Amino acid sequence: MSTINKKRQLGRPVSIVGAGLSQFGAFADKDCRDLFVEAFQDMVQSMDRGFDIQDIECAYVGNYSSDLFEHQGHTAPIVADWLGITPIPITRIENACASSGSALREGVMAIASGMYDVVLVGGMEKMTNLATDGVTDVLASAADGLYEVPAGLTFPGIFGAIAKAHMDKYETNLDHLLKVAIKNHSNGALNPKAQFQQTMTQMAERRMARAQERGQMVPDYKSDLDFLHDEAANPWIAWPLRLYDCAPITDGASCVLLVSEEIANNFTDIPISIAGIGQATGKPLHDSDELTSLSAAKAASQQAYDMSGITVADVDLAEVHDCFTIAEIVATEDLGFFAPGEGARAVDDGRTALDGDHPVNTSGGLKAKGHPVGASGVGQVIEIYHQLRGEAGERQVKKTDPTVGITHNVVRYIDMPRVLDKVAYKTLMSTGELRQMVSEGHLGKKSGRGFHDWS
Repeated sequence: MSTINKKRQLGRPVSIVGAGLSQFGAFADKDCRDLFVEAFQDMVQSMDRGFDIQDIECAYVGNYSSDLFEHQGHTAPIVADWLGITPIPITRIENACASSGSALREGVMAIASGMYDVVLVGGMEKMTNLATDGVTDVLASAADGLYEVPAGLTFPGIFGAIAKAHMDKYETNLDHLLKVAIKNHSNGALNPKAQFQQTMTQMAERRMARAQERGQMVPDYKSDLDFLHDEAANPWIAWPLRLYDCAPITDGASCVLLVSEEIANNFTDIPISIAGIGQATGKPLHDSDELTSLSAAKAASQQAYDMSGITVADVDLAEVHDCFTIAEIVATEDLGFFAPGEGARAVDDGRTALDGDHPVNTSGGLKAKGHPVGASGVGQVIEIYHQLRGEAGERQVKKTDPTVGITHNVVRYIDMPRVLDKVAYKTLMSTGELRQMVSEGHLGKKSGRGFHDWS
């Protein structure tokens, strides 16, 4: 008997009672453990009723690839040692961009099962040790190294293909994508932990000032879009995606403290409850019914909605996985905020802005806050945590008393105040088509032909 569509419930309620972030950015003098300690200290300071580190019974840490970025494996016990929480069990979770999102899910299940009452969950990544080419190689290791990588498949290329399909099917245009970046940089400018704390207008002004200082021709940008249309300032990466359509290379860490609901008020006056979680695995890109939607996102979100008893109409705000601008648009459609094809228009109409009816990526998103891969999932949860507690400062959503938020980490979703935690795992798998390309010697850039003609 199939159990795929079985409605599931948490064994007992779980709450978030503390949350902390390191600064996101590029830090030559810090490694993963330093960043995680910084996030942990920030979490401790956020807890209004105090906290005894000896209360922690178990920990899960998300990390994609410290092995390749830092030449340091086995990072979980190192973190435990630096925090001073040995000998409690601590486990590293690797699930690409969903590493800390997956760690959170494990923590939720550990408490819901009754095994533990207090669990530390977080994530970390130190990416800037390597140059851009090196980072690209490490991230590419999340693709199928036997068939996809030799064929020249890249993640910018994947999302470029998704963007092109969305444009063809729904008349989405390049400016729609760029407006996502403009919005998220505006939000990031209000986030003191963000990697980019500048609006697009400020970045354009900076470029014009630099040109003037160097005695170069000064560009005449009349608007943010003028700036983003400048190929010198915003070059093409994988058409139709430009540089500012892509999330940056980032160092950072995040952590939250999960507890059973019955003891939550021992730590804070305003705990945030996890209402539901979901997880699903998607089909490979080539085998999908369409490129403009991720089936796993829909399946996982439905699980989370069903578990929580919360509907799309109840959701006040969202943090979604905008590794590329098109990803945000697709996510808002998959989560049910907008009909298929309407996500781009919603950005146009200001519906996803801080004062819109569906605020999205109030933190600045991965696009502006930064994308330290292993830390991103929990980082999204932290933004919802602060928004629901009414402590997001200048970027607090304009809705009165938001009560429900959702996070999506492609590869993972969470919903709160209730948290809807929807984990949507997107897996790109080997195919007959890819095998054929490899057997014919179409190996991407090195052979001159793969998914693209490099000649």
